[in-house]
Amino acid sequence: MPRTLADWLGHIERQHPREIEMGLERARAVAGRLRLAPPARRVISVAGTNGKGSTVAFIEAIARAAGWHVGTYTSPHLFEYNERVRVDGRPATDDALAAAFAAVEAARTVEPPVPLTYFEFGTLAALWLFARQRLDLAILEVGLGGRLDAVNLVDADVAVITTVDLDHQDWLGADREAIGREKAGIARPWKPLVLGEDDPPSSVLGHAYAIGAPAIRAGSDFMFERLAGGGWRWREVGYAIDLPEPQLAGAEQRRNAAAAIAALRALRRSVPRAAIVQGVASAALPARLQRLHVDGVEVVIDVGHNPQAARTLADWLRAAPVPGRTRAVYAALADKDAPGVVAALQDAVDAWYLAGLPDAGPRGQESAAFAVRLAGSAAAGGSVHATVAAALAAALAEASPGDRVLVAGSFHTAAAALAALHGRH
Repeated sequence: MPRTLADWLGHIERQHPREIEMGLERARAVAGRLRLAPPARRVISVAGTNGKGSTVAFIEAIARAAGWHVGTYTSPHLFEYNERVRVDGRPATDDALAAAFAAVEAARTVEPPVPLTYFEFGTLAALWLFARQRLDLAILEVGLGGRLDAVNLVDADVAVITTVDLDHQDWLGADREAIGREKAGIARPWKPLVLGEDDPPSSVLGHAYAIGAPAIRAGSDFMFERLAGGGWRWREVGYAIDLPEPQLAGAEQRRNAAAAIAALRALRRSVPRAAIVQGVASAALPARLQRLHVDGVEVVIDVGHNPQAARTLADWLRAAPVPGRTRAVYAALADKDAPGVVAALQDAVDAWYLAGLPDAGPRGQESAAFAVRLAGSAAAGGSVHATVAAALAAALAEASPGDRVLVAGSFHTAAAALAALHGRH
């Protein structure tokens, strides 16, 4: 049996022939063998095309500021697997994760053995760990979709859907209505469903109505607006609170923070105003418009990987111009809509540096194949590099003080860039 965390991660990668395999049957069978208890006294599950990680960060920061004992499960990670499982903000130790994996493996291998995907194995391990912590709140980020995601084993007290847009169409459906129907599967009968969009797909609203889940909608049931003197206000009927701007950059972060506040208030447990203010101000998350400076050049790193995220990123670039040129280092997984991302960014980018992700597993791709996919797009004339590190080095070498280098495309892209920049800023 594996001993170290690295051994375990290698082991669980080999337990299912596919990286992604939708369905709850396998995880539910092993959860039953584990006799998993609820992960916490209260649970908030968060789904959405974009904004999940930021919304989770706001919920976590506010709950911790309120003094709650909080467990958080997110994916993917940037550098170390431990980042995915946190208790009171601290990543799980190697030993704790190894013990959790061993428990899941023991249950999985009871006859008949059950093949689990990497995500299913990790989700069950996180739930096993949380159940032993006597948590006040568990925050669970959905990995893919919602209805058939392993996180959906848990009945959430409050479900959150941040946004619904086109991504993972091969698994979730070809349009917003189909994708929304999958994400709405995390809602539970008579339990609140917080919707971060003003105009969510009708499939989401229809599902909520069908199961009796009260839909709490941005722009209708809770509002947020900027204040003339600075900051912003969150309000619902009978309650309002003035808040500082989030530390996380980007106009959409007010929306994510607003959904987080709505989710916590929907728990019907008192959250002190001071905790909301502190949590909004302190929530942090790497690689979300993370800004660094190298020799007078601003480097912006963002994990945005689909057209909706790219449109939001382009809006931010235009709203925060630099005196020089914007150079984009772009690398994406093979199943992403790379031409759509380029189209969304093209008016905000002056030069492209395309990179491969050869070490990103089955969904990774070499730089030459990536360049072929982008033939005919605005990035077609960009330089091509084997790795993100090489592309970033080329962009920085050609940049002048006052320029901006944008790095975007995926968690793999962001992690590679941050690793390359370590020690340079």
